[in-house]
Amino acid sequence: MSIRGEKIMALSGIDFANKTEIGIKNLFKRLLKNGMHGLCFSPYLEGQEPQSQLTDEQIRRRMKIIKPYTKWIRSFSCTDGNENIPRIAHEFGIKTLVGAWLGDDPDINKREIHNLIQLAKEGYVDIAAVGNEVMYRGDLTENELLDFMYEVKKAIPDVPVGYVDAYYEFTDRPRITDACDVILANCYPYWEGCPLEYSLVYMKEMYNQAVKAANGKKVIISETGWPNLGSAFEGSIPSFENAIKYFINTQLWSKEDDIDVFYFSSFDEPWKVGDEGDVGAYWGLWDKNENLKY
Repeated sequence: MSIRGEKIMALSGIDFANKTEIGIKNLFKRLLKNGMHGLCFSPYLEGQEPQSQLTDEQIRRRMKIIKPYTKWIRSFSCTDGNENIPRIAHEFGIKTLVGAWLGDDPDINKREIHNLIQLAKEGYVDIAAVGNEVMYRGDLTENELLDFMYEVKKAIPDVPVGYVDAYYEFTDRPRITDACDVILANCYPYWEGCPLEYSLVYMKEMYNQAVKAANGKKVIISETGWPNLGSAFEGSIPSFENAIKYFINTQLWSKEDDIDVFYFSSFDEPWKVGDEGDVGAYWGLWDKNENLKY
């Protein structure tokens, strides 16, 4: 597969050695213009964080920015205004992977599940994600998560239902994998300390591990990305150059091998510094002021 003569190499991505910075930026622009399968949608403005109330106006403004570049968006919650993201996405003709955020608060969990089911019944959910990295964080037991998954599957039998977690959890937790209609695997070479040069090879290994665990079910990469600023994590180094190269290799591979990828993320999120350190604020393709970074 090629995009105007750019052919991806079998394992490690394209050869950037003979490309100038301008050439790499131009390749990024061409790939962005050609469009992505999916994009993780970040509606939080500076000063906001999860449980801040989102407005329809800010959601629409950011949806308008990304609309030319993606077929799908992924949302992470169904409360505090996030429940309007799928409705607005469908207004823009964008398909939706809609997440219910599950944690250690039973009341919030109940509202998240109720709203996810309601959105699906109204026709705004193309794929439903029940929980995000709940097993990784240890917020619920496996049985508690499965109860939520089967509740949603029973309520919306015509909508594919999955669970989002790190790729290896689907090998480690076969009961959860069995409950999924689709496997939603987060694949982050960055967070496993992988140098940029080997990151595409590593992501392919992550994906293939999830495919093996899926036993014939469709596997979607529900998150992957690379930050452009912040402190290094072992061999993973945030930089403008590394972030743009990772995006290019990911999108070329996605197109070449027909892999559905939701890239993380659309916009920088300053609030994530509290959870992930300084690097947490710089995963977006657009900055916090909604300017395209690359």
